[in-house]
Amino acid sequence: MDTRERIVDTAARLFYTQGYHTTGINQLIKEAGVAKASLYQHFPSKEDLLMEYLRVTAMATNTTLQNIIDLPTTPREKILAIFDFLLDFSKQSNYQGCNFLNIVVEVPQDNEQVITMIRQQKNHIRKLFVNLLKPSAQEELADELYVLFDAALITGKVYGNEWPVLTVKKIVEKLI
Repeated sequence: MDTRERIVDTAARLFYTQGYHTTGINQLIKEAGVAKASLYQHFPSKEDLLMEYLRVTAMATNTTLQNIIDLPTTPREKILAIFDFLLDFSKQSNYQGCNFLNIVVEVPQDNEQVITMIRQQKNHIRKLFVNLLKPSAQEELADELYVLFDAALITGKVYGNEWPVLTVKKIVEKLI
């Protein structure tokens, strides 16, 4: 793993588990095992590193979701597979909710660069639901499914339990 990758991996772990603002540059440098000059050579500011974290996380999330929906055959099965993924995700020992929702509450709403990137990712999820619902002519349910998706993520974090995702999945089963 090269220096840049090590920095991004360390930032991803720290930003996710302890938060963006709580993660200090000195901690990041120490845990990544890099020199301060190396960090700033790759990322002139902490926000530049945050943007890379969001970009890399978005790509990984999109790939994971695509792989999940590639297996089932019907739109219903594909949608339910997404919520099964959320259930598995919420059971992980280091579960801290949604990477993007965690960041959006930490940055000022006038930070257009970060907010725009988060909205792009969230819109990707919304469009995913629209595309999955097209074959059954139920595209109007996409926003409901998207809101339930995010509600499951954040409520699962609040309670540290899987019941919110199970509850959301029951609602989704009734909707579709």
